[in-house]
Amino acid sequence: MYPPLLSRCPVDYLKPEAVSRLSRLDLIARLVVEGFITGLHQSPYHGFSVEFSEYRQYMPGDPMRDIDWKVYAKTDRLYVKEYEEETNLKATLLLDVSASMNYGSGDVTKFQYATWLAAALSHLMLRQRDAVGLGAFDDGLRHYLPPKSVGSYLHAILSALENATPDGPNTSVADTFHELAERLHRRGLIIVLSDLLDEPDAVLSALKHFRHRKHEVIVFHILDPRERDLNFDSETRFVDLETGSSVATEPWHVAPHYRTAMENWIQQVRRGCRESLIDYVAIDTTEPFDTALFNYLSKRKRLV
Repeated sequence: MYPPLLSRCPVDYLKPEAVSRLSRLDLIARLVVEGFITGLHQSPYHGFSVEFSEYRQYMPGDPMRDIDWKVYAKTDRLYVKEYEEETNLKATLLLDVSASMNYGSGDVTKFQYATWLAAALSHLMLRQRDAVGLGAFDDGLRHYLPPKSVGSYLHAILSALENATPDGPNTSVADTFHELAERLHRRGLIIVLSDLLDEPDAVLSALKHFRHRKHEVIVFHILDPRERDLNFDSETRFVDLETGSSVATEPWHVAPHYRTAMENWIQQVRRGCRESLIDYVAIDTTEPFDTALFNYLSKRKRLV
């Protein structure tokens, strides 16, 4: 329930296993964002489209929420923060709904983590009066909500996230991104939430297509820890969630070569993103949400 969770330290309820006990995306989004904002304290990052400018003395009629109570405690005078409005951001969240996203070695699947992160980002950006939209894809674009900045739009985005299911066929990430790059005409911010299980050269080529169209791009590369280390202690049958094919093996025999190949793949994607000025954020499904959000916000700060 909401009150008991709020009574905990933010780091407790921002852990994915704690969030997994909640069922409502609107509640998850609010908890994650409020806990994240609480945890910022004196961070230099103030938001997405609004930058802190200076203080001025409080005048009757000013919004009470803009009063800086810490300054009041020190000076016994009321001051409000003034902000400089930037051009509204238009962001599109691209959510991978292919079957591979349904994998999870623990309490949380990659898809659950991605939807929670998408919900929190949507809530946070709409709170900052930015426009946000959502595209769900597998081997093609399955659902699309264009970016809007009205607060009530959060309900539409959360409904789409709740109704999405990770059961799509083998993902052609590259083809879908090329299609979207041609579809999204106005320059904006593209946020990818995916395990990127496709040929890295093809994925990087498609991400570059977004950059060619003058979009800023941030990639949340979401992986389960067992996908990275293959740390299983008994003979295991591995089933491809997208094709149904399977193979039985003793993981400890192949794990060293697997880890090397996996790390090389991740580094290739990371390096390709860096060379194309794309922000790459590797996400482990055990990572607390405040860490993921702070990484996002600090990277966004360097884009403006």
